[in-house]
This record gives sequence, C-alpha cells and structure tokens, in this order.
Amino acid sequence: MKILFIGDIVGRPGRTAVKNHLKKIIEKYDIDVCIANGENSAGGSGITQRIADELVYYGIDLITTGDHIWRNKDVFSFISKNDRVLKPANYPEETPGRGHCFFQTAKGINIGVINLLGRVFMKPVDCPFKTAKRLVADLKKNTNIIIVDFHAEATSEKVAMGWFLDGDVSAVLGTHTHIPTADYKILTNGTAYISDVGMVGAEKSVLGRDIEPVIKHFTSSLPSRFTIADGKIIIQSVIIEIDEQSGSAKNISRLEYP
Repeated sequence: MKILFIGDIVGRPGRTAVKNHLKKIIEKYDIDVCIANGENSAGGSGITQRIADELVYYGIDLITTGDHIWRNKDVFSFISKNDRVLKPANYPEETPGRGHCFFQTAKGINIGVINLLGRVFMKPVDCPFKTAKRLVADLKKNTNIIIVDFHAEATSEKVAMGWFLDGDVSAVLGTHTHIPTADYKILTNGTAYISDVGMVGAEKSVLGRDIEPVIKHFTSSLPSRFTIADGKIIIQSVIIEIDEQSGSAKNISRLEYP
C-alpha cells in the first residue's frame, strides 16, 4: 500500500494548494491513505473545526498537529469529538483530544497513527519515547502498519526516535521545521524515516511567512507580526510504500509538487 504524508500546511495559501492539487496527486501516484500535519492551517497557527472539515473534504484522511494546536480557541470545542484530528500524545492526560488512533482504509486495511511532540528546544511535555512504546504496543493489537508524526525541533531527537522505533513501526516522519531534509531512508529493521517532511507554503518565504517581517524581527529583536506568504505554493510530502502484512516499509520517496 502507499501512504502520502504531507508536511505542515500553512494558512489559506497552503489549504488552497491542497484543494487544487491533492486529488490529482492521489490519482497519479495511486495513494491509499493521505495524512497531513495541519497545526498551522488556520491563519498560520492552529486549526479550527471548519478547516479540519475542509481538509478532509479535499482528500486528507487524518490530520496530525503539534505545539501550535492550542493557538486557536475553537479547537477546544471539537478536538475531543473529531476522529480525524490528533493532538500530540505526550501532552498531559488533562489536555483534550486523542494522540493516537486506529482506522480502516477504504480497502479494509487497518492503520495506526501516533502523533508525538519533541522536548528539545520545546515546552516541557511527557517523554515522547516512553509514550511511543506504550502506544505502539496498544496499536499492535490491531495492525502492524503504524505511522508516527514526530513534531520536533532538534534533528538529533528525531533521528534518535527513528532508531528507537526501528522495526516496531512502519514510518517515523519528522515535522515542525518546515524545511525538507535529504535523509529519507529505510532503517535497518524496516522503518521508513525522514527528519522533516517540509511544508505546504510559499516557495518565496521564511517557513511560509512573508520575508520582510521575519527579517525585521531578526535584525531589530522587536516583535513583528508574521503574515502568511502567498505566490507559488509548494506541496512537500513523502510517499511510503508498505508491506500490508508485515507493516515494514519497502520504499520512501520525497514528492514536491508542482
């Protein structure tokens, strides 16, 4: 089977690119499941019920998130009821929503997904490594196909997670930094890995934001409103081919569209 995983969708321009191109990508590459990180999909920070529904309508089967999930207050009204949106699983138990899920594809194939948040250079959360092991054991009761979105800042922490889960999950896919990395590979025991998938945002931008306000912030150290950049929008993603019986990844490739 083939799983398309799309990097952080940034604001309205990112959502529009998904609207215009996703179905063509799914058809062209014979995709079975599409997962995307949507934590920046509402104005560049957070997600709303309307936008989550919009992304599902465009063809995304499941939406993962990250440290910006709580930025839009609308999330508290739906995150516990929406079965298409995950929060990072290693947030404290008191936070609403689910951090992992199990679902069936249109072809009846069982898939598990885990959303995790890193701790290096990030706000304190529960240990992502211990959380991952516990949730993998739970999902293994129903499927060998497990995808992990590790939303983290430090490459070292992401690489460590890849090796930590090698052979236990189908893929460990990094998000958060919005810059695609060149280290996509199949690890020793069959887990697909990449440090960062990238984003759906403006090619001419700073992580999907307009360039000038970001430069102003860095050169003056003064607060600056980071507006969403438009122009040519790129969809950065990976396609993972997985053995349906063993759950081992057979191939991982980067796809940048258009």
